[in-house]
Amino acid sequence: MKRLFAALLVLALFVCAVPAMAEEAAPAAPKYVFMFIGDGMGNPQVTATQYYLGALQNPDSELPVPAALSFTGFENVGLMTTYDASSFCPDSASTATSMASGNKTLSGVLNYNVDLTESFKLITEYTKEAGKKVGVISSVSLDHATPAAYYAKSESRNEYYNIALQGVTGTTLDFLGGGTFLQPDGDGTQDNLLTLAEENGFTVVDTAEEYAALSSESGRTLAINPTIAEDSAMLYEIDRIRRTAEGEESMSLADMVKAGITVLDNDEEGFFLMTEGGKIDWSCHANDAKTSIMDTIALSDAVQVAIDFAAEHPDETLIIVTADHETGGMTIGFATTAYDTHFNYLENQTISWVQFDDVITEMRENDATFEDALAEIETYYGLTTEEGQDLTLTEAEIESLQAAFELSMLPAEERVLGDEEALLYGGYEPLSMAVCHIINNKAGLSFTSYAHTGLQIPVYAMGVGADNFAGLYDNTDIFTKTMAAMGLQADA
Repeated sequence: MKRLFAALLVLALFVCAVPAMAEEAAPAAPKYVFMFIGDGMGNPQVTATQYYLGALQNPDSELPVPAALSFTGFENVGLMTTYDASSFCPDSASTATSMASGNKTLSGVLNYNVDLTESFKLITEYTKEAGKKVGVISSVSLDHATPAAYYAKSESRNEYYNIALQGVTGTTLDFLGGGTFLQPDGDGTQDNLLTLAEENGFTVVDTAEEYAALSSESGRTLAINPTIAEDSAMLYEIDRIRRTAEGEESMSLADMVKAGITVLDNDEEGFFLMTEGGKIDWSCHANDAKTSIMDTIALSDAVQVAIDFAAEHPDETLIIVTADHETGGMTIGFATTAYDTHFNYLENQTISWVQFDDVITEMRENDATFEDALAEIETYYGLTTEEGQDLTLTEAEIESLQAAFELSMLPAEERVLGDEEALLYGGYEPLSMAVCHIINNKAGLSFTSYAHTGLQIPVYAMGVGADNFAGLYDNTDIFTKTMAAMGLQADA
C-alpha cells in the first residue's frame, strides 16, 4: 500500500510539473523585431556589392575576394520564391503584400485579394494589438508600394494620397520616416498630409536639430529626411556621399534607423520596425550598377545599426533581411572582359544616373558639343579617350556614346527612336544609359532587363527565432514565420 501511495505521489508531482516544464521549454519570443527589405536586391546585387568592396579592400589579390556585408554572416539563410497571383515577375505591391499579410495578390495591389473584395490584416496590425510600437522607414517616398504595404490597403498602389492618408490618420504607426509624400495635397483640394499627421498626434521633424531632440518620449513621429531628392525620396547613397564631401549635410538610411529606434525603444512590449532600401530597385531599373551597389551598402549600414542594438538585447531581438524581388536581371561575368571582373573600375563613378541626367539637361540647354560631353563623362565616370588607361574608350564605345549624345541633345518630344534604340535605352536618357552600360561592362557586369525578374530571393536572419528562416519557401511564409517567432496567431 505504501508503495502504491508513493508511486501515485510521484505521478502527481510529475503531472503538476509538466506545465511548468513546457513553459520553461517554450522558445522565447523576440521583443524587438527588425525587418529589412532591399527593394530589387536579389543575390546578384548582394554578390556584386561584396565583390566591389572586396576589390577595394584587396587590390593586389589575383582572385576575387568577397567582402562581408553586415548581414551576409548571419547563420540562418533561406531562399524564397516571389511570384504573385498574376505574374512570375511581380511588382513591389504584391510581393510586399505577401510578406506583410501572408497572402498572394495581383501586381499593383496592396493588401487586397485578387477579386478586390476583401482586405488583409497586416503583421503591423497584429504586433500593434500585441502592445508593440510600430515603425516604417523607406529611402523612397513613404507612400511607395513597399512601405505602404506595411500600413495601408489599396486596390491600386498608385492611390498615393489615400495610401498616405491611412498612415497619418490611422492608429498603427508610431514612427514613419525617410522620404516624404508624392501627393501631399492630393488633387490640390484635399487636406495637407503633414497637417493631418499633426492633428492625429504626430510630431513632424525635418531638420537636424529636430532629429537631435528625438527621444523615447517623443511620441508618434513623422520623420522626413532634411534632404529630399527626386520623386520625394532620399538621395541615392552615391550622391549623398559626394554632396556630403562637398559640405552638405544629409542623413543616411542608417541615421533614419537610429532615429526610429530612439523613438520606438521601450522596456514593455518592444517594437516592430520595417526598413526599406528602395533605391536599389530604382538604380537597377536604370541599369546603374555602381549606384545600386552603393545603396546596397547603405542598407547594410542600416542593418548594422540593428545588429548593434541586438548586441545590447541579445536574447530579445530578431533581425530579418531580404528583398521583395530582383530588378534588372543583373549578371556578373561579361564576354568582352573574357569573363573576368574589374569591380575596382566602378570606384571611378561618383554620380547616379538621375543626377547625371541633370548634367545632360544642362549640356542640352548650353548647346554642348560631344567633346564637352566626353569631358563630363570622364569627370563623373572616369571613362576616357586617353590611350592606355584602364577605362580607355574603344572606337565602338565612342560611337555608341556619340549616337546617344545626339539623341540626348534633342528635346524628348523630338526624338525618333526605332525598336532597337527603344530597347537599348529603356525609356531613360540615352546618354546616361550608354555610359552606365559601358562602365558596367568594363567592370564585368551587365543587365538583362529594365524591369523586374522572377529570381528567387535570399533571406538572412539572426537572433531569437532566426532558425525558422532557413530553407526554401514562399514569400508568404515571411509573414507566417515572423508571426510564429513573435508567438502571434493570425485571425482565422
